[in-house]
Amino acid sequence: MSLLDTFFNPDVIMSSLPALLRGFLNTLLLGILSIGIGIPIGLGISLVRLYAPKPLRWLAVGYTDIFRALPVLVVLILIYYALPFLGIRLSSWASAVTAFAFVMSAYSAEVFRSGIESIPRGQFEASQALGLPFLLTLRKVVLPQAIRVVIPPMTSNCVSMFKDTSLASTVALPELLKEATNAQSLYANPSPLIGAALVYLIFLWPMVRLVSLLEERFKTEKTR
Repeated sequence: MSLLDTFFNPDVIMSSLPALLRGFLNTLLLGILSIGIGIPIGLGISLVRLYAPKPLRWLAVGYTDIFRALPVLVVLILIYYALPFLGIRLSSWASAVTAFAFVMSAYSAEVFRSGIESIPRGQFEASQALGLPFLLTLRKVVLPQAIRVVIPPMTSNCVSMFKDTSLASTVALPELLKEATNAQSLYANPSPLIGAALVYLIFLWPMVRLVSLLEERFKTEKTR
C-alpha cells in the first residue's frame, strides 16, 4: 500500500467525512460554551483580585494559581471521574464544559488583570476629580481601554482552548478527535486522523494569524 493510500486515502476520508463534520460541530460548540462562560467569570475574578477586600483577593489568587497550574486533562478527569465519589455525577458534556470553563476563566482573569493594571492610574484620579463613581469609572473609562489591550492575548487563549477541546475524548465526548479515532478504528486506516488534523488546521490557522496581526497592529499604535 502506497503512502498516499495509507495516510490520504480519499475513499476513507470521504466515508468518514460525516463523522468528522459531526465531531467538528461538537468541538465548535464545546469551545464556544467554554469560552463564553470562562471569559465573563475571568473578568469577575480579576476585578475581585484587584479591588475586593484582602480575603477575597487571596481566594481569587488561589483560584487562578490552581487552575493555571493544573493540566487541563487533570481537571477534566477529576470532574468526570472523581466527583461521582461525592455523589456529583455530570455528563460528558457538562464535565467538559465545566473543566474548560474553569481553566479558561483562570487564564482570562490574569489577562484582564494585566490589562487593567496597564491603564495609567491617572485615569482613575481624573474620573474621581470629575465626580464619577468608581464602578462607572471602571465600566466607562478603564474597561474599554483594557479590553483593547487584552484582545490579542485573549484571542490566543481562545485558540488554545479550541485545541484543548480534543482532550474531551478522554470522557467519551464525541468531539472531532473522538470521531476521527472511531473512524480510524472502523476503517483500519489513519486517514480520518489526518482529516481531523486538516480540519483543526483550516479552522484554527486563521485565528493564529489574527493573533499575530492584532499584536502587530497594537504594537504599531503604541509606538506612535
